[in-house]
Amino acid sequence: MPEAASAPTATRATIGDSEFDRDTALTPREPGVYDIDLSAGWTIISAVNGGYLLAVLGRALADALPHSDPFTISAHYLTASQPGPAVVRTDVVRTGRTLSTGQASLFQYDEQGREVERIRVLASYGDLDSLPDDVRTTAKPPALPPMDQCFGPEDGPAPVSGSSAIADRLMLKLDPATLGWALGQPSGKGEMRAWFGLADGRDADPLSLLLAVDALPPTAFEIGISGWVPTVELTVHVRCRPAPGPLRVSITTRNLAGGFLEEDAEVWDSADRLVAQSRQLARVRLS
Repeated sequence: MPEAASAPTATRATIGDSEFDRDTALTPREPGVYDIDLSAGWTIISAVNGGYLLAVLGRALADALPHSDPFTISAHYLTASQPGPAVVRTDVVRTGRTLSTGQASLFQYDEQGREVERIRVLASYGDLDSLPDDVRTTAKPPALPPMDQCFGPEDGPAPVSGSSAIADRLMLKLDPATLGWALGQPSGKGEMRAWFGLADGRDADPLSLLLAVDALPPTAFEIGISGWVPTVELTVHVRCRPAPGPLRVSITTRNLAGGFLEEDAEVWDSADRLVAQSRQLARVRLS
């Protein structure tokens, strides 16, 4: 695999003791009901990032179900979430020996104090450590330059106007081959590749993989479209527990039609294993 050249971190956070863990922590109100204050630290423009929201719901389901690891989780984003109070309601659909299935919804409140559903998910959970080691695949890790030859948000202007607070919480180093948009020369290929981690040095786990698949700039930028690309639906498959070290994320779009595009993501760990895959449908604002 290519040389990573780990980003310097004064004190590395650990799983369970990281800003990501604190900002996805929920307070149980009653069985199946949790309160949380969505952090403004995970916003892009003024909306809360969809991967962070998926991790919040993923953590709630890990608590509600007898199995702790997400295997597959599908989310429909109904309305944009804002920083501030929210409530998560979970429901156990089925429990089995190796898999359990549940659903969850996140709600916030409008000006009249009425609940508004923001996101709804259906997920199956299991035990990643119990899976067999047999792997038969044609998938290959993305070819990325060493980290010190890639570029982060700090190396250029903000990709969109408004708040990009989430960038301060990520270690994101983008492949120069997918940065034509930042120079006003998008390639038209709909590709985005990057080294990925959390800025405080916390290693990846299954829940942070739910963030990783939705943390890169949109592939729409390389197609020549700027602005917000809101997620409509996102499905993530977690394939194994990631090894310590930075992740490599590759995202591609093959088809933009009718104002919608798909983004297919692969996440690879430092041991050259495909640890997560996702597909999302996103809306593109063409004018």
